[in-house]
Amino acid sequence: MRTLAAAALLLTASTAAAQQSPAPYQNPNLPFEQRAADLVSRMTLDEKVQQMKDVAPAIPRLGVPEYNWWNEALHGVARSGLATVFPQAIGFAATWDDPLVFRMATVISDEARAKHHEYLRHDSHARYQGLTIWSPNINLFRDPRWGRGQETYGEDPWLTGHLAVQFIKGLQGDDPTYLKTVATVKHFAVHSGPEPERHEFDAVVSERDLRETYLPHFEMGIRDGGAYSLMCAYNAIYGHSACASDLLLKDVLRGEWKFPGYVVSDCGAIDDIYLRHKDVSTAPAAAALAVKTGTDLDCGRVYPNLAQAVQQGLITEREIDVSLRRLFLARMKLGMFDPPARVKWAQIPYSTVDSPEHRALARQVARESMVLLKNDRNTLPLRKDLGTIAVIGPNADNWRMLLGNYNGIPKDPVTPLRGIREAVAKSTRVLTARGSDLAEGFPVLGVVPSTALSADGRPGLRAEYFAGRAMTGAPAETATDTTLDVNWHEAAPRAGMNPDDFGVRWTATLTPPKSGTYRLGLIGTMKFTLALDDSVIVRSVYPSRDGEFPDPRLVQSPPVTLEGGRTYRLRVDAQESYGEAEMQLVWSPPGETLAEEALGVARQADAVVLFLGLTANLEGEEMRVQIPGFRGGDRTTLDLPAPQQRLLEQVTALGKPTVLVLLNGSALAVNWAQANVPAIVEAWYPGQAGGQAIADVLFGDYNPGGRLPVTFYKDTTDLPPFTSYAMQGRTYRFFKGTPLFPFGYGLSYTTFAYRNLRTSAPSLASDGTVTVSVDVTNTGRRAGDEVVQLYVRHAGSKVERPIKDLRGYRRVSLKPGETRTVSFPLAARSLAYWNTERHAWAVESEPVELQVGGSSADVRVTRTLAVRGPTR
Repeated sequence: MRTLAAAALLLTASTAAAQQSPAPYQNPNLPFEQRAADLVSRMTLDEKVQQMKDVAPAIPRLGVPEYNWWNEALHGVARSGLATVFPQAIGFAATWDDPLVFRMATVISDEARAKHHEYLRHDSHARYQGLTIWSPNINLFRDPRWGRGQETYGEDPWLTGHLAVQFIKGLQGDDPTYLKTVATVKHFAVHSGPEPERHEFDAVVSERDLRETYLPHFEMGIRDGGAYSLMCAYNAIYGHSACASDLLLKDVLRGEWKFPGYVVSDCGAIDDIYLRHKDVSTAPAAAALAVKTGTDLDCGRVYPNLAQAVQQGLITEREIDVSLRRLFLARMKLGMFDPPARVKWAQIPYSTVDSPEHRALARQVARESMVLLKNDRNTLPLRKDLGTIAVIGPNADNWRMLLGNYNGIPKDPVTPLRGIREAVAKSTRVLTARGSDLAEGFPVLGVVPSTALSADGRPGLRAEYFAGRAMTGAPAETATDTTLDVNWHEAAPRAGMNPDDFGVRWTATLTPPKSGTYRLGLIGTMKFTLALDDSVIVRSVYPSRDGEFPDPRLVQSPPVTLEGGRTYRLRVDAQESYGEAEMQLVWSPPGETLAEEALGVARQADAVVLFLGLTANLEGEEMRVQIPGFRGGDRTTLDLPAPQQRLLEQVTALGKPTVLVLLNGSALAVNWAQANVPAIVEAWYPGQAGGQAIADVLFGDYNPGGRLPVTFYKDTTDLPPFTSYAMQGRTYRFFKGTPLFPFGYGLSYTTFAYRNLRTSAPSLASDGTVTVSVDVTNTGRRAGDEVVQLYVRHAGSKVERPIKDLRGYRRVSLKPGETRTVSFPLAARSLAYWNTERHAWAVESEPVELQVGGSSADVRVTRTLAVRGPTR
């Protein structure tokens, strides 16, 4: 085993000092604060400046190991190979289950720790291998057109804040001495698209919207969750960059909330300070301004200018030291400067990664995320012994769709098609067809199957892995891949290889199943070529630009006429070129149109399940997608993409029992489906066990209990302009129209009754708390979960207030006939509004209406509570 670089550096420094007395920073028995200050005091200015970048180099003379601050774990450890992949954030938010989110985050941090120490054992310190996690994303999903809304916990500050607290606590652990990982709440604070303008726009919001909508969940994450890191956003707020905002970083974060941790910029945001927002005009001035405002770490290339900024008198070295102490205090709290034996988190074995227990939890979270939107005539659950089931749609057998964005790579992802096949009786036929493209201009090409490929006498392709992009000499390793469908993100494809410098050559004999016109293609983020009989028919070269990530790009061949049964020599060369490594060999065989094939399959079926929606290749972070309905990662319409809508209408017209399963990260205006399809399930991007969880719901092995964390609107005409950050007309709190599906909505295979809403006191003092209780009974024949929701309506307020506010929720599991009392603490502080004259929170003397039910629109019981404001 190789000697760890970190251990070697520490040992060198310790050995040199052993003959004298150890420096304070080397003494694990001293307080972390004292040790961090001592270490920083020993650094030169140049050394300090280099430590304030996301890629921090080693300082051998002090025994400081190199460290890359950037890691992601939005819904599982991301972008570093194998990990358990849970449902996308918007999906697990739909569970409304605080304890479950804590359990999930605990598993994620277990895997982050295990992977980190495994990388150290191989002397690897690359991006996505550290313990500083740039998750969760707790921006509000204020507008369903935002492509990154899938990464959030929905549209409500209360729900978002409470889920964030559980996620943060699960990531950071419960050890009184050492942090398990560092959680980073982002993007502070008024940030939610449009993606193409995110580096430039100025979010101007009212003081009340800022305080009552955009900040509460961040405060909960910091003060209640204890998040030790925060990421400032790209955009400006009130004319100043968020990463140089006195209001956000000085007055609120460190002034009011007493935040003790460190602030990191979004990647490239410090550039925006001088290049786009024009707070200052030079890089040294931008670096100085950001540090003096409170941004301690630069994910980018501007902070090396701090040395020049000191020379120019723009900042002092003492001011730089403040940030350095915060950064090294975090690393010390993570145990990076102490013997591993002292840090219990360092003992987590690598075998925990994607373990059977973790896979089981991924299935449970996916189950709980499922939202039953419609179930006319008890269409669901389906029988497992039906004669024939048709599984149709571009998302039916797409394993990548399951993962959303900011994801890891599971060992054995289960698609919806596979989940159904494994769930039904052996006598049931399962027929399948894609049916349509995902969207206009976004064709569906299937991965070339192993049945059409052979190498060395076996199905699949011969894969040669080279330790270098040049791909010269003998390969470092040779293997057989059943298909060419890989995604290593920034991990190396094989142990011991450099993840930033490798190449792969796949060769095979291609045998088309029938004669006709084909299109072959490669989807990937690497530099690649595809040759057929030694003639290159597909070529793509990615430019290398630091700090940017490519979207997987499809490059198709011209139409190629191939003869069925004849063999063709196929070769794919791919070189790592961008940091992200992903590759698929795909084709479009000749035959019927996609719709004709799907209709033919549907006509044979006793029931049809349609898997429609979106993918993270259509909606996401600042993307290159420019097709009808999509712009730069965002959406321009709420409708299903046109090809899928046509398929939906054609299949439904056959009159078969039809179930629509939506797979997406944002609300879809499925108005036609709501009127014409008997059953609809919202499955989000459900993670590695998504296919199993969907099958569990479809066939009744699990009773769905998820609830919408967002409003499903009927049309974009129901919404204010996307660029407006004013809350009027947005979300259940301010939208006065009729939604397609309201916030908090979700059906069940059973029914529930509410009664006896009561409070522990008849009134509530301005500094007090009451307990609100209600009795909930399962009145159906199946066991099931109900999400009991408490809303407050300010019926007697003298100022304009939201229509209602969520102020409590609890997911409870009830057997048939079982009754349970559900209680919520209600603090007067949670009923306050922001007084813009005094610039402070104020509790009114007023009667408030307490509403309890199964959604924001499904109010079952009400009660009035008198609130007594402070006397003057």
